[in-house]
Amino acid sequence: MSLGGDVGLRVQDVTVELGGRRVLDEVRFELPAGTLTGLIGSNGAGKTTLMRVILGQLSPTRGAVLLPDVAGHRAVGYVPQKFLLDPDMPVRGRDLVALGLDGHRLGFPLPNRERRRRVAEILRAVGAEAVADERVGRLSGGEQQRILIAHALVSRPRLLLLDEPLANLDLRSAREVVDLLARVAREQRVAVLISAHEMNALLPAMDRVIYLADGRAACGTAEEVVRPDVLSRLYGHRVEVIRVGGRVLVIAGDSDDAEPSHPHHHDGAF
Repeated sequence: MSLGGDVGLRVQDVTVELGGRRVLDEVRFELPAGTLTGLIGSNGAGKTTLMRVILGQLSPTRGAVLLPDVAGHRAVGYVPQKFLLDPDMPVRGRDLVALGLDGHRLGFPLPNRERRRRVAEILRAVGAEAVADERVGRLSGGEQQRILIAHALVSRPRLLLLDEPLANLDLRSAREVVDLLARVAREQRVAVLISAHEMNALLPAMDRVIYLADGRAACGTAEEVVRPDVLSRLYGHRVEVIRVGGRVLVIAGDSDDAEPSHPHHHDGAF
């Protein structure tokens, strides 16, 4: 079963058990086309497992993942967390983007003129025209991210997954990448899902949040999800949410003060 034009992804009650441990517990959500969603959670929360299930690299124990089907293939673009680029590798930005056109296809590649047009179009869309002829390995972190996003988008996916794309960027570059992805989501009508430990860089631009803790998920807008009552139920102990200067701090409290539910102790801020 495939999805219609207004939905980029539907996760239906996905449970994953690995080695006798429940890593994901009946996770359900839907990503509308044209939206930017943050997948937030600390190490061990289940973000990587959920990404692998969506990508088809891991089968869920129960539940299902529904993805769009376009021209005989599932239209999913992916930007991994680790993508090593040798500074001396003689590959230009536009060359790497072009590789995204035919990797999923059977049969003959696109004609050269159409390939060049598509590559130029997506380079413009991500604001990477100025570095298109530079060696990818010598670009800054933010510039490399733009090229990698273009590589994932050039085949016109309906869903774009990014695994910790802001991890090694400075604050300015992170904000630029988030703004870019929000614009790409709207203009390309693609559902964008970004995994991250920290949500504050995403807050000004994201439409929805999927908050994971101990394999369970709370989904909705930031106003609906990032609340003491919702997160306390999710973590299984009392959680305080503090908003200061446009930032959100999620602070663990006493585990005896909340509903008992697979306690997950986390002290810190998101």
